[in-house]
Amino acid sequence: MSTVGHAPALLPTYVRHDLTFVSGEGSWLVDADGRRYLDLLAGIAVVSLGHRHPAPLGAAHAQLDVLWHVSNLYSTEPMSRLASLLSERFGGSSAFFCNSGAEAVEAGLKWARKVTGRPVVVALEGSFHGRTHGALAVTGQPAKRAGWEPLAPAARFAHPNDLVSLEAALGGDVGAILLEPVLGEGGIIPLERGFVEAARALADAHGAVLLFDEVQCGLGRTGSFFAWQQLGVKPDALALAKALANGLPIGALLVADESPTGFEPGDHGSTFGGNPVAAAAACSVVEMIDDGLLAAVQARGAQLAAGLSALPGVVATRGRGLMLGADLDRPAAPVAAAALAAGLVVGTAGEHTLRLTPPLTISADEVRHGLELLEEVLA
Repeated sequence: MSTVGHAPALLPTYVRHDLTFVSGEGSWLVDADGRRYLDLLAGIAVVSLGHRHPAPLGAAHAQLDVLWHVSNLYSTEPMSRLASLLSERFGGSSAFFCNSGAEAVEAGLKWARKVTGRPVVVALEGSFHGRTHGALAVTGQPAKRAGWEPLAPAARFAHPNDLVSLEAALGGDVGAILLEPVLGEGGIIPLERGFVEAARALADAHGAVLLFDEVQCGLGRTGSFFAWQQLGVKPDALALAKALANGLPIGALLVADESPTGFEPGDHGSTFGGNPVAAAAACSVVEMIDDGLLAAVQARGAQLAAGLSALPGVVATRGRGLMLGADLDRPAAPVAAAALAAGLVVGTAGEHTLRLTPPLTISADEVRHGLELLEEVLA
């Protein structure tokens, strides 16, 4: 399977495979030639209920027949309902809706600056929070920041699960500690409970807020609705996106009820934030992530992790639920390309790490089939 630099009439911001998908259902994609592919990436943790899942599909269709858009100067039923559903799952929150994960992080950074009055953010080496100006500034990957610096806000970076480096990064100018409970692009690195507990304590001691980026690891991906629920540490605010509407564009910043509201009218906004069609689909997604689905995520995640660990060329496996990374004894990109040629969609997260984020609805038989294909590719 070859790659092309970019498609005609598109700016060259991605190196795309020479492959066009035209349809999908469940854990499967179909290309323009009619070939089927098992999807163990789900649009990078986006299509979490599977392609064309009837619940968000039906909700979006029904809303399209009623109302597509109004200004945020007015309310809509889907947006208000989604805010209430998320608040119930979070344990009390107020929502700001936007269109993507980067926008949700940007809103969180702006909120943190407003409530603390401090300019510096402490984030983690290897983290990824988006490619917009502010989100890029707090992304702990120098190669991605190169060419765009100086960036704002000012950021200092600690090492994941390294309490000494986190303590060293703190100071009186820090307004927020920003963490991914499971680092995604940084190599699928779960944060340890003790490290996150310490981050909570340090934020409180320094008068900073604790902000979680659950854009990739939230919404059932790790086996609990929010990833922080497995760590026992509730953030002051939380960024969501990706899987929230199963593929329709939507993001959200949730601010805990016990945290300062911060924003006032005019402080922030989004033309399409809380769009009725996307919000209607998102309501159905939130309702579908129940105890039964979360138990299945844990079971299928354990099955996939065990299978990955037994494959030739896999030297380590880590992650939570169905957000898994497999470290290889060889570069990951050629393996992902070979898997695609074999009819299997996987991703990478670093030079030697395969990233697997399949639909949360994937079956045990589909996991077995995916592992068989990977074994053939790695042999």
